[in-house]
Amino acid sequence: MAVLLEYRGRQVTEREVGFIRELIAAHPEASRRRLSQKLCEAWGWVQPNGALRDMVCRGLMLQLHRAGHIELPPVRFVTLNPLARRRRPPARRVEVEQTPVRGRLPELGQLSFRQVRRTEEEPLVESLLEEHHYLGYTQPVGEHLKYLVCAGARPVACFVWSSAPRHLGPRDRFIGWSAQARRRNIRFVVYNPRYLILPWVEVRHLASHLLGRMMRRLSADWEQVYGHPLYFAETFVDPSRFRGTCYRAANWVWLGQTTGRGNNDQTNRPNRPLKDVLGYPLTKRFRELLGDAG
Repeated sequence: MAVLLEYRGRQVTEREVGFIRELIAAHPEASRRRLSQKLCEAWGWVQPNGALRDMVCRGLMLQLHRAGHIELPPVRFVTLNPLARRRRPPARRVEVEQTPVRGRLPELGQLSFRQVRRTEEEPLVESLLEEHHYLGYTQPVGEHLKYLVCAGARPVACFVWSSAPRHLGPRDRFIGWSAQARRRNIRFVVYNPRYLILPWVEVRHLASHLLGRMMRRLSADWEQVYGHPLYFAETFVDPSRFRGTCYRAANWVWLGQTTGRGNNDQTNRPNRPLKDVLGYPLTKRFRELLGDAG
């Protein structure tokens, strides 16, 4: 049967469009949101953690509507998108101890990693990044976790991990997966948009040590929250500012450089700085698990 539309890796045929038309006709009072929820339930379209893929389904139905394949009911409510209109955390001085931390790594004592998303410590991580990371803080989109690392009671570092970009040439060539495998398995790849050693902390080898420990626990933490593991990690490094020394010391691999074009570029010309792409396999079987056989 002919495919009318492909959306986020799902091919929609005339038979499926007919089913959606019948669903709309059977629930004439339902809102667009309620119709998308019913369609998710009918198709068993859920995230790995069991939640309905409601937003993705709504996007699919809207695209079918715009293409003239179905007729959705009028929009009833215009909900403000908190991510599209989010404000950056205030650039304020965070009330944490800022006396210098120096010495050898063993002298720091026990280092604790705390996953802080949806906890009272999440605003602390966001504010530390906003105040002390050169890029500031931006709320991640999609699946993400945030970590606070402390030496005793004192914060020394912050991590943010999020869903990986869908298209990244150096990464895709290194993994060697097809476009179909990438669409199916991109959720098993994680991106590190922020890593901060607080500026008053000057301890040799601390950054690479924390990265190594982070990579040993990240997949298990992710699976606990989102219901699926991770097989590969990646990050960008601005070579005009940094060499990525701590990543390389923690056995991350240089994969290549970005093209300097954003996701929505229409010019095919660089419009932002080139970044080094570094990657880290979280399992020796990453190519098998992420590829067409995965």
